[in-house]
Amino acid sequence: MRFVLTTHYGQDVNLFRHNGQRFWYALLAVSVVVAPLFLSTFYVGELVLVFIWAIAGIGLMLLVGYTGLVSLGHAAFLALGAYCHAVLLGYGVPFAVSAPVAVAFTALVGALVGIPALRMTGVYLAIATLAFERIVAYGIEHWEPVTGGLRGMSVPQPDFFGVSLADSYVLYYVSLGVLAAGLFAAANLLRSPTGRAFVAVRDSEISAESMGVHLARTKTTAFAVSAAFTGLAGVLLAHRIGYLAPDAFTVQTSIQLLLLVVVGGLGSLHGVVFGAIFVGYLPQVIALARDVLPSAVGQIPGLELGVFGLILALFLVFEPLGLYGRWLKIRSWLSLFPLYRKATHKRQKAYLRTERVQ
Repeated sequence: MRFVLTTHYGQDVNLFRHNGQRFWYALLAVSVVVAPLFLSTFYVGELVLVFIWAIAGIGLMLLVGYTGLVSLGHAAFLALGAYCHAVLLGYGVPFAVSAPVAVAFTALVGALVGIPALRMTGVYLAIATLAFERIVAYGIEHWEPVTGGLRGMSVPQPDFFGVSLADSYVLYYVSLGVLAAGLFAAANLLRSPTGRAFVAVRDSEISAESMGVHLARTKTTAFAVSAAFTGLAGVLLAHRIGYLAPDAFTVQTSIQLLLLVVVGGLGSLHGVVFGAIFVGYLPQVIALARDVLPSAVGQIPGLELGVFGLILALFLVFEPLGLYGRWLKIRSWLSLFPLYRKATHKRQKAYLRTERVQ
């Protein structure tokens, strides 16, 4: 078992607590960098999708896990980033310009959505964001001169520093780099006064306001930053699928994103990666299960959405800290064995949101 001796205040905001963490993260980085050398194109493409889910999950985690604002409309931000980027590419705008513009546009829309949402919380906010997602979907379906309507539109594949993004291996390393930069940026944001204001609003709006936190500004900023990350994921997703259509950004997509942060572990950037792996590969598992299940079960329409909802409910009831919380318990058991006690992680009755979400 490792004990970390704190000798100065700067250790409280360090990205790594000790050299052991640095070693394992470095080993993980080397593993994902060399992984494409040993994988087929199919598995590289699946990993690209996991990276994109994780980038979008960072955005939703900052909003739901760290600010306490529930959203069921993040598929709209994903679509806005993808369509804005594809339209700009179609007009001949370089990738280095179109991607930042698409992200900035999505962030602006997120800030505008956050303004009327300031007076709503809980289920009312979720319904409002769901309505926003439907409005965006309606606009995409009927703005045919720009989006192609129900027919959709192809995504131009530009060169990225002389190499085409149509190559799965190029897109793999681009997505991996964006994910690493996004995690680093989010971790530093949460250590800043803005990130601490997010957490204060999540724990208690009254207490945060009494400490000088501007609620309207903080919530609007949270929506803008969350939308920016999701829009960035939309930019990469546009190149991953190659053809944009309205049915690629539905309510189910929003539910998958929410499932990602809940199953991964609310209030944890590690949970984003755990949740992205889970959500990225769950459809593949369901597709394989359809082949072995009885036809009366395997051919049920909407089976995938039903499984998502069931898993979400089970995690909320039995493992509210998600997969990352479960990993922390396993790590604790390994560290304390054979002195581990069953009551170490026994759930206690919580009176404050700070006790329910760590």
